[in-house]
Amino acid sequence: MPGPVVAAGERVVLRSVERDDAEFLQTAATDPRVRHSLGMKVHQTGAETAERIEDDTESEGTLGFLVCLDESDAPAGYPDGDETTPVGSVHARNLDGEHAWLGYWLAPEHHGEGYGSEAVELVVDEIFRSHPVHGVSAGAFGHNEASQALLESLGFTREARLRNAWYVDGAYRDGVQFSVLRREWES
Repeated sequence: MPGPVVAAGERVVLRSVERDDAEFLQTAATDPRVRHSLGMKVHQTGAETAERIEDDTESEGTLGFLVCLDESDAPAGYPDGDETTPVGSVHARNLDGEHAWLGYWLAPEHHGEGYGSEAVELVVDEIFRSHPVHGVSAGAFGHNEASQALLESLGFTREARLRNAWYVDGAYRDGVQFSVLRREWES
């Protein structure tokens, strides 16, 4: 069961990640629609996912959250009052450096509903509120136009295109890097 609410938006809440969330988070390592969009080359077992959760929660330089639907926005079929319906994950690494690195994913059945934008905005607010980083960086595959548009809509600047940077799902893929500086986010 997801941990306590850390931040709340209009339709989603960010909850702390608990070891019991490994089964849901393993989606990122097993569903090719998610795994390939994250550049993960190999599957990850439930035990490996649980170990990663433990390592991340013990790291001073990492934040990780489950993106959960607010009960009022849960699709039909979800239990009434269940504010712990996870739909994705968002995390930040290198919070003890100059630029944090942001990663995020949503279960494919929740793409295109605006949950990702709201979750990323909440976590970037949290990063700048609680850590002295100068900026936040993020990346997307060159063919993932939706993720690129999400970052640009939130004020991230496209910085570079890395040609054939990663071999994923049987082909080399371009990567696109983005960032937003603290002063840009705060204005």
